[in-house]
Formats: sequence, structure tokens, C-alpha cells
Amino acid sequence: MSQEISIGQAIERFLRKSRLMPSIQSMRIEEVWESVMGKTIAKYTDKVQLVQATLFVTTSVAPLRTELLFQKEKIIQRINEAMGEPVVKDVVIQ
Repeated sequence: MSQEISIGQAIERFLRKSRLMPSIQSMRIEEVWESVMGKTIAKYTDKVQLVQATLFVTTSVAPLRTELLFQKEKIIQRINEAMGEPVVKDVVIQ
């Protein structure tokens, strides 16, 4: 007995099993960063990169770097919520 699924569900299942998923998540992280953290923080963030389950955030603004260090747990929670799955386990502020 086969179960009917939508095209979207089929694509999602394929991506989860393929090696493309990490690349897609990395691209989505950049989009999600501004919506989750706000335009001002995104403006002063030089780079946001997901490598395996670690989110690397680079900024040249020292006060922002300090603030982000204090918000690491909140960042993980908000990004994972926005992504719809737990893709970030740690945050490194550079």
C-alpha cells in the first residue's frame, strides 16, 4: 500500500537524504539571520556561516561582538525556530 505525498514533501525528503542539505541550510542561514536578529545587527555582521552544526558569526564591531556572545543560547534557539529544525548546536562569535 503506497502513501500519497505532495511534491513539496517528496522534495523535502530527497533533500534531507542528499548531500545538498548542508549547502541549502547555509544559504538559508544568511536569509534567516536578518529576519531573526534585525536589520541593524545584520548590517554590522560581516559574515554568517553554518559549518556542520556550528554557526560562525563575524563582526568587526567590538560592542556587537560582546552583545552576541551574551546572547549565544538565544541565537541558537531563534535560528533553529526560524529554520524549523535544530540545525545550530553552537555559535562562535569572531
